[in-house]
Amino acid sequence: MSIALLFALKTSLHAQRGEAALSDAEIEQLRDAAYVPSDRVLVFVKFLDARTKSIQDLFAKPRRPGRSQDAHDLFEQFTAVADELDDNLDDYGPRHRDIRKALPKLLEATERWSSALKSPPDDEAYNVSRKLALESIRDIRETAAHLVEDQRAWFLAHPPAKENKNEPTTLPR
Repeated sequence: MSIALLFALKTSLHAQRGEAALSDAEIEQLRDAAYVPSDRVLVFVKFLDARTKSIQDLFAKPRRPGRSQDAHDLFEQFTAVADELDDNLDDYGPRHRDIRKALPKLLEATERWSSALKSPPDDEAYNVSRKLALESIRDIRETAAHLVEDQRAWFLAHPPAKENKNEPTTLPR
């Protein structure tokens, strides 16, 4: 019984962490892109790019009190958003959602994020949260690389139906 309670608490905390990492406007953007998986992946890329830029901007300015805590918080936000993206990728793979157009951009972004998150100097205040963020990037990269091959094979064997644009469209009566 205690294992079930611990699992429920962990799931609840993971959901809360993910919600706190996204603004209401960002949540709305994800809802708008919910029906087009490739677009949804690119929305996540945009969010993670924004967090990466915030981290870079934080260290581009002269050191100020609270910078280490701000960096810690940004790394945690990055990790929460990245984990949510990885969860989406895990869902899209077995369901054969077509995200082939987004995967190369995602793989390119993982390289960009990884180098940017490694650039701040070591600091005990955020080293653990940075390590977790880098692990999330690694997980996304591995999942995306695996999906590239899976999607290539799946859509080669099961090509999507092509729309005939020369055919007249009929409206329902």
